[in-house]
Amino acid sequence: MASLPFVRVALLVSFSVLLTVLLGFGLPALLNAVAKCCGFPETSVTECIVGVYFIFVLYVATPRIPRGSIEVKGKSVFITGCDSGFGHATAKHLHKLGFTVFAGCLFKDKGERGSKELEEMQSDRMKVVQLDVCSEEQVNRAVEYVNSHLDDSQRGLWGAVVNNAGVSTFGEVEFTTMETYRQVSEVNLWGVIRVTKALLPLVRRAKGRVVNLASMYGRMGNALRSPYCVSKYGVEAFSDCLRYEMKAWGVKVSVIEPGNFIVATGILTRDIVATTADKLWREAPPGVQEDYGHAHFDRHMAMMRSYCSSGQKDVQPVLDDITDAITSHRPFTRYNPMEPHWWIRMQVMTHLPAVIADRLYF
Repeated sequence: MASLPFVRVALLVSFSVLLTVLLGFGLPALLNAVAKCCGFPETSVTECIVGVYFIFVLYVATPRIPRGSIEVKGKSVFITGCDSGFGHATAKHLHKLGFTVFAGCLFKDKGERGSKELEEMQSDRMKVVQLDVCSEEQVNRAVEYVNSHLDDSQRGLWGAVVNNAGVSTFGEVEFTTMETYRQVSEVNLWGVIRVTKALLPLVRRAKGRVVNLASMYGRMGNALRSPYCVSKYGVEAFSDCLRYEMKAWGVKVSVIEPGNFIVATGILTRDIVATTADKLWREAPPGVQEDYGHAHFDRHMAMMRSYCSSGQKDVQPVLDDITDAITSHRPFTRYNPMEPHWWIRMQVMTHLPAVIADRLYF
């Protein structure tokens, strides 16, 4: 069996060839026919197609154009989910760049490895805070701590509210309990809203940044991932609404939409799959168990196990995008740190008719 990277490359090349053929032969013929009916010369249509295609290639191939950077010295950021994964890596990365970092950790009080590692840096610019994003009391205490530790020279918190706390789960809709939907949304969505709202006064004072971590699944759905997709769609909508409202205050809001970083973050392991699968089957209504059957269920669980060793191993693309969103004078609204095939899939599913996307991917 061909290796997964080879299969991905082959699929990308095939898709590119198919798209090129369609654009090169089908689209010009169609547009030329329309142009002839409207009385326009055929050559202008061809020139327009070449021009649009050239701009598209430049957009995809050109490296990000520098847009100026803010002065880091004396600025503070608040980051949630710093026990592990993106949050932990972001805290260390932004500290290295010169920011004062308020690192919210769920397990600080328990002295677990992630928070302990940050505390052992023994830096006056790394301040570890106990934070459960589901707890209004802990969020308020964290905000009070931040406010009391900002220097007099700082106008406020340099709006970098980077929300990295999150949980992932899976399972078909009929196997997923309402409690699971509630738990996932409580962390992934309500936690983001709760922390952001609490810190907004400090962020507005600094005319700074809000950077929310969503997912590519905040832009497109997928089978077996409905609780996660629902919560991430919510983060996208909340961030859009906040961006419109904060424009008058000079606060810029960005969304980071990572692709598959399962290996890099360890958010999904074989043990997690096994435990979740057992719970899903055990709690499913008898009628659902009978209708779907164990063979169908096991096939889907095997597919989830195969994802455990997939994805990018280096979180640096995510860190680069978070950094740009925080430090650039003109940050982007959305960032897409993901592999090419996921980027293509997201564009297909968000821009082409659903009937085409469904046929290609499901």
